[in-house]
Amino acid sequence: MTQEINAQPLENTIEILKSGSQRILIMTAVAAERDAVIRGIRGSSQFEVRLAGVGSPSAAANTATALALGDYSLVISAGIGGGFVGRAELGSIVVASEIIAADLGAETPEGFCSVDELGFGSSRVPVESNLVALLTDALHGAGLSVHTGPILTVTTVTGSSESAIALDKRVPGATAEAMEGYGVAVAAQIYNVPVLEIRTISNAVGPRDRAAWKMKEAFEALEAASSILLEVLR
Repeated sequence: MTQEINAQPLENTIEILKSGSQRILIMTAVAAERDAVIRGIRGSSQFEVRLAGVGSPSAAANTATALALGDYSLVISAGIGGGFVGRAELGSIVVASEIIAADLGAETPEGFCSVDELGFGSSRVPVESNLVALLTDALHGAGLSVHTGPILTVTTVTGSSESAIALDKRVPGATAEAMEGYGVAVAAQIYNVPVLEIRTISNAVGPRDRAAWKMKEAFEALEAASSILLEVLR
């Protein structure tokens, strides 16, 4: 059976979302993130929150399954993540300006070569800038600490200063990292559905110092961001 792809033009997305005529799919990696989002959206029937699983492959498969079974106007990858020092402080919110698979490519004697440079596809999925601006303004207006910038999807979470520096050089302006955004975004792209990524920051990208992590604050920020999302899109 051939699956019919949603071909809604991107420029009409905000009007459709505000009309409430179609639903919004939110994918989180784990149950704790899902629960924070559900608290934030306060049971709104406009949203469906599903588990993506950990990592890009699981996220892509589960998002594609959800899109095959339902009609959605927007897909959001949401959860906690790491923030690049000086760009996203602990407890803040990052809204992606672009979703990038930062380690999808090949090692060469000259250094990392992206899948784009190899000619095998694209490591970058665009987001709808008008919707990013609308959400960011609303988060600012609510007094929340929010940043926009590239959010990196990695297969292995960064655990050293050297790796953090390498990623920063590879993607200038990188603001946050997580493990699922690119998988969610690729599935959304296949179905021609706009995508966003929202991360709240629990730790700094770099050496893993769990004693310094702010998990409680990150989950609270995720709930708050989801509440604003409800106000912006209803």
